[in-house]
Amino acid sequence: MTALLEAKGLHAAYGETKVLHGLDFAVQQGGVTALLGANGAGKTTTLRAICGMVRTQGQLTMGGKRIDGMATEDIVRLGVAHVPDGRGTFMELTVEENMRLGAYIRPAREATADFDKMFGYFPRLKERVTASRPGPCRVASSRCWPSRARCCCGQSCCCWMSHRSAWRR
Repeated sequence: MTALLEAKGLHAAYGETKVLHGLDFAVQQGGVTALLGANGAGKTTTLRAICGMVRTQGQLTMGGKRIDGMATEDIVRLGVAHVPDGRGTFMELTVEENMRLGAYIRPAREATADFDKMFGYFPRLKERVTASRPGPCRVASSRCWPSRARCCCGQSCCCWMSHRSAWRR
């Protein structure tokens, strides 16, 4: 069975500073994979490497197709979404605008049809659809709601959350 996403010998660096040193992993279709580690261990760098946001060496494949060296926007079109830390929303945008942003590569009518589905998953979003902020921004999970929906509205097959509060309720 071909892995949904696989890394072999993945190295990543910021300038001369090497962060990943030959990482190997596979994410299977329908599975849940967790990347755990202490601060500074390379979790966010791994996510950035998958999305083509940092310089890498090694092999990254998605559904058997090489994605290493591809532009970030092309990787997104293949179905990879990365929701950065709890502040992954554009705070000046409404919840609805954040969701539309996540669906920008899909036809508008098709994406809008999924909004009700997202409101079913995240009911508080419907209450705040026109609010410029998803409630009290002191709570990390409140900031994450539009990010999660934005990720889902893009119909991503791989969605990466880079903060432990991302799925708390």
